[in-house]
Formats: sequence, structure tokens, C-alpha cells
Amino acid sequence: MRGAAPLRPLTSADEATSALDAESARNVTETINSVKAGRTTIIVTHKLEQMRAADRLIVLDHGRIVETGSFDELVRARGHFSALASAGEWESAS
Repeated sequence: MRGAAPLRPLTSADEATSALDAESARNVTETINSVKAGRTTIIVTHKLEQMRAADRLIVLDHGRIVETGSFDELVRARGHFSALASAGEWESAS
């Protein structure tokens, strides 16, 4: 296959830190960061710290992709993501 990328291992975490205290959440985040090298990692989160650490965010609205980009790119774009961020929609690290 011409132009096909090699398959990479996949890791996913869905709200992995949502019910944890700050120290435990930090430990889980550090673990995810240490194992994601060389892997495709999908993280579902409402935590700003994890969003900022991502290479790329995919913003969904009613199951449809409405924006993609880095945290900073999406904030600057003043689109759907920016509106949610400025409304205090997500949780900061405690």
C-alpha cells in the first residue's frame, strides 16, 4: 500500500481522572504520559491540564467533529471550543 502509515498500538482513557483526588489524578496523568510514546492515545476528558498536554484535540458537538487543533489553536479560533472554555465548562486541576 502506497502512503499507508504503519499501525501503532492504541491506548484509550475515558475520564480516567474524573473521580480522583488531585494527587491520584496527577499520578494517573504521569502514567498516561509515560506510556503514550509511540502510541496513538485517545483521552476523553473535562480536565484542562490534560487538554493542554494533548498534541491535538478533537471537539465533538452532538457526535460530530466540529473543530480540531491544539489547545492554543482552538482558543485562538474563537469557535465552539473557545466558547466552552471561556464559559468555564471544564475543570481545572485542584
